Amino acid sequence: MQIAELQERVRAAAASGQKLCIQGQGSKAFYGEAPQGEPLSLTGFSGISSYEPSELVVTVKAGTPIAELEQALAEQNQHLAFEPPRFGGQGTVGGMVATGLSGPARMSQGALREHVLGITLLNGRAEALSFGGTVMKNVAGYDASRLIAGSLGILGLILEVSLKVLPRPVAQTTLRFEMAQAQALQKLNQWGGQALPLHASAWWDGALVLRLAGAQAAVDAARHKLGGEAIAPEQAEPFWTGLRDHGDEFFQAAARAVRGGASLWRLSLPQTAPALAQVHGEQLIEWGGAQRWLTTAMPAAALREAAAQLGGHATLFLGQDKRCGAFAPLPPPLLRIHRELKKSFDPQGVFNPGRLYADL
Repeated sequence: MQIAELQERVRAAAASGQKLCIQGQGSKAFYGEAPQGEPLSLTGFSGISSYEPSELVVTVKAGTPIAELEQALAEQNQHLAFEPPRFGGQGTVGGMVATGLSGPARMSQGALREHVLGITLLNGRAEALSFGGTVMKNVAGYDASRLIAGSLGILGLILEVSLKVLPRPVAQTTLRFEMAQAQALQKLNQWGGQALPLHASAWWDGALVLRLAGAQAAVDAARHKLGGEAIAPEQAEPFWTGLRDHGDEFFQAAARAVRGGASLWRLSLPQTAPALAQVHGEQLIEWGGAQRWLTTAMPAAALREAAAQLGGHATLFLGQDKRCGAFAPLPPPLLRIHRELKKSFDPQGVFNPGRLYADL
């Protein structure tokens, strides 16, 4: 597939008023509002355009499977440090950037958008636009490339992405502690203020699990200081992989609950926020307390109000009924900015209509 073919498809859609639903492997079709429009697959537009291991940067086409990219990086002992979820081994680079989702290491390595150096996309006029660059010093001014991350394709058709990659940690270990949620949150905040190589964390069902990563001496020192039960690598690796790809026990149970009428919510809160009061359901806490998964049948308004009172917001990640909206409603000033951005990038409303918010 060539860029000229995609441009022609976009021009024809804009001229006829047709809407296009951008797709990769469809692994994240459940996320956000329901997809609308004629499918436009990017799976034929794939491949690594350039890779400079010594410069810690890779440029890759949007239809490239994440697994293919990660295999190439692993051969150089490098990786995508933000650990994007792959949902059963599926997923493409374009979908990864469009959803903006990050995995367990986000607490220490930063979010996906912080690893995006540059993006090339087609706007609603079928013009190829490039933002950012391929090294950090080129990222200056209004950073539109990071604006695209998490926009669910409503602003344009991602063609190519330049990503910062990092070496794999020299050493890592996983520790387990038995403790209640409130104590776990307290400990995470206490440890977060210390010089410890905390790499990822997860609390669920009375157990806090920590991953330490970095230099061997730092990991060994932290392990002895923190205590806890050391988990063997052959057990720890499947746990973190399952958490990253939403295939572990918690997410399996959540999927069954959703089929029974419940919903899986993703709450973004300040790390220092206390345990959620008057919230009922099964919880999994990641990112040192900043990301909290909740399986519940609670009304959306009550849950979003509880999150807002703690300085955060709630996203309906997975559910059969999304009449409440997948994402928390925007204040009028922010909604106006979103509309203007959509109008600027996609004046005819060709791309993924309503996928982020129903009226965008």
